[in-house]
Amino acid sequence: MRLAFLGPTGTYGEQAAGHLARLEGIADPELVPQREIRAVIRALADGDCEAAVVPVENSVEGGVTTCLDALWEHPDLTIARALVLPIRHALMGSGSLADISEVLSHPQALAQCGQWLAAQLPAAVQLPTSSTAEAARLVAGSRFRGAIASREAAAEHGLEVLAYPINDVPGNCTRFLLLRRGPRARTGALASLAFSLQANRPGALLEALQCFAAEGLNMSRIESRPSKREMGEYIFFVDLEFIASDPTDATARLERALDRLRPLCEHVMLFGAYPITSLAEADSADTAAAATPANAEAA
Repeated sequence: MRLAFLGPTGTYGEQAAGHLARLEGIADPELVPQREIRAVIRALADGDCEAAVVPVENSVEGGVTTCLDALWEHPDLTIARALVLPIRHALMGSGSLADISEVLSHPQALAQCGQWLAAQLPAAVQLPTSSTAEAARLVAGSRFRGAIASREAAAEHGLEVLAYPINDVPGNCTRFLLLRRGPRARTGALASLAFSLQANRPGALLEALQCFAAEGLNMSRIESRPSKREMGEYIFFVDLEFIASDPTDATARLERALDRLRPLCEHVMLFGAYPITSLAEADSADTAAAATPANAEAA
């Protein structure tokens, strides 16, 4: 199976893609790097790949707006699974810390390390790149340029790790989505959807959100994005905690909430309900899977 991710090799997206493929039971995936998030999603939508992994939300910087916009533009895609990946940034380069006059990285990574950069490299110019690993590739061989990326990216491009970790927030993490084409699941730990209202009037958004409360669904996240049609018109992205002892009951409550919501909206797009896994849980699953053959043979 061909699986698109934000490249090049060494990105956090590549790490997430490997974990998500194993969690989904995808054997020997062919990881296909793309230069930008829109290209990752487009590769799946156009049929060039069978799955895609994209970052959707960071615990420090919030939603990845490029991903949200692209999801709205591709209603045929569904979220199959999510992974919460800890982000531990390193500053790397070919010289010393004192030599660095330019720091390259993805805009989110630069923002996530803003306080550290202000304290340690206040005069350095910050330059955005399409990904953290692309920054590592670009600074290779330069004494005066540094990159913010993972330590795996440093090893991939032969760079020295000059400082680690440099996150402003120790618990920094990013939620990655595994996207596929096909039917949307209605059961899982989290349900994600987006909607646009019929009219911008007092109480319209409140009325829409009450559809979820009426069915006992907890809204854990809401984010708005411009519709790009006119000022003041927005698309609302919502996550619902979708946990119930009876999956059939949870599915019924979601369907009833959507039935309440649709008459109030111009468009409603359900991306699906799906399991969400932490890295620790993913590692535990990998360990259990690796131990199974040995245990079976011993039995």
